[in-house]
Amino acid sequence: MVPSDDKIGPPLTELDINTTTGGFYDGFSIAVTVPAKIIISVIVVWAIFWPIQSGAILNGLNGLILQNFAAWYIWVVAFFIVVCFVLAVWPASARLNLGVEGEQPEFTRFSWFSMMFGAGIGVGMLTWAVAEPVTHLGTSPETIMGLTTAGDADNVAMAFKWSFLHWGFSAWACYAICGLSLAYFSYRRGLPLTIRSGLTPLFGQRLAGPLGHVIDIVAVVATILGVAQTLGFGVDQLVAGLTRIGFGGLVDTDGGATTTGIIVALAVIMGLSTLSALSGVGRGIKWLSNLNMGLSILLLGFLMIFGATWFGLNAMVTGLWHYVISLPQMSVNVFRSDGVEGSEAFLLAQWQGWWPVFYWAWWIAFAPFVGLFLARISRGRTVREFVLGALIVPALMCFVWFSWAGGTAIDLELNGGANGVIFDAANGDKIFAMTEFMLAPIATWLAWGMAVLIVVLLLTFLVTSADSAVLIVNTINAAGDEGPKSRPHILFWGAALAMVVAGLLISGGTTAIQTAMVIGALPFSVVMVLMAVALLKAIYNDTRRARAGVPSTHDKIEGATANGAPSGLGMPAQ
Repeated sequence: MVPSDDKIGPPLTELDINTTTGGFYDGFSIAVTVPAKIIISVIVVWAIFWPIQSGAILNGLNGLILQNFAAWYIWVVAFFIVVCFVLAVWPASARLNLGVEGEQPEFTRFSWFSMMFGAGIGVGMLTWAVAEPVTHLGTSPETIMGLTTAGDADNVAMAFKWSFLHWGFSAWACYAICGLSLAYFSYRRGLPLTIRSGLTPLFGQRLAGPLGHVIDIVAVVATILGVAQTLGFGVDQLVAGLTRIGFGGLVDTDGGATTTGIIVALAVIMGLSTLSALSGVGRGIKWLSNLNMGLSILLLGFLMIFGATWFGLNAMVTGLWHYVISLPQMSVNVFRSDGVEGSEAFLLAQWQGWWPVFYWAWWIAFAPFVGLFLARISRGRTVREFVLGALIVPALMCFVWFSWAGGTAIDLELNGGANGVIFDAANGDKIFAMTEFMLAPIATWLAWGMAVLIVVLLLTFLVTSADSAVLIVNTINAAGDEGPKSRPHILFWGAALAMVVAGLLISGGTTAIQTAMVIGALPFSVVMVLMAVALLKAIYNDTRRARAGVPSTHDKIEGATANGAPSGLGMPAQ
């Protein structure tokens, strides 16, 4: 039986999370910070000192998860997309402000979008905007089923359809769910800006204790592993770029990053990101985000004008058409293996594990970081504006990038005489190989200059991601306190992130990071499903409160209590 509106009370607006007063951990929750540090430290030591054993165990766990939880990853991400669109079109939720009534956004829309895009997807985009359409051109579900020809023009639309799936609404729905939940409960209800606050409609005050601590620990570990995946790809690409512009000794004979290359790249990235993190969101991160947005527009403009202009446009239109009409089916379809190695069913299931399942795990592991960051920069915006800004606009930007960057690479190979120069390059090196093929015949200094521009752009993306992650992890550890953190904690998490990336790269390359990330994302995927359910419940109950004249934002609840009004009307706060 649904309670009537006149029986509902105000929501929960206080969550008393114990933090330390004084000492090294002043302002931090020791119950979250110390266990999270121990878990990450164990991963680092294990990967560096027992690389063979850790690699074998991680691979075994990864295989177990892909075999038993592939469907879970596929279906929960589809659920997130549905929830986002429902909240955007549902009138009761769409007009709600992510703050108190009348509150205005802190950042301009350009800065808001720049920070959101740079933190959410920029690094991977530079690697995969060229590499992924090229890879799918050679192998996709359609080529496995014999519907199109691998490496031929009739598979171009399918290559972009799958690229759009992986970097489109699905990715940003994961971020939007987490960010919207945190912004809603933190800025409307005054709860701490930390992951556990998103579950208060389900668990209430119990989240102030061990249950909440576990949730935040899971979020911190997932964040470190998710960002490590991004930095792992970025390190490979940065080393490739530095080699292109003249730095020697960073790659081996196979084109992979050497140990020296990994250490040099991480020293540069984490040194710059730590300096930026010490300056905070409003200065270093904002400035870097605006810079990488400007450089992104410059590089994209070059590709659209001097690259495969019409081929890219055609790839955009046809790929987007196939993506939109196939999205419902692609979002829920699970390829089942028949266990016969080499069979069509086996190859389809294997491909799905390598691509969609891996990506969904990556986006989920990345969600606490990006989601909390999105919440931090989105205060004062409406739910509809948040969803449209965090879901549709960045996805469209990715589609444009993939169409002209990937489209130019494919056109040069199919029609421009590249003869494998781009296809045969390592994934991180493909964008450098493409621009060099385009510009070197004109002037070698042009190719060198473009490589420098891409390296600088890559660095801004990497530094933005890394310093944002350090700030976000410290915010979770400090029970949602957004204020300045002491330097030792910023330095620790910057060093820890670098060590995770270095340890896993040296012990097993990007595959080791990928495996650890897929494992770490699984428990947080459960947390995210609960966050989505809690958000729907909270908004539904707030519409009932509005009809009953019961306040639902923390400022009005505190004002009513201060004036002697009752804090509740007989129903538990939800």
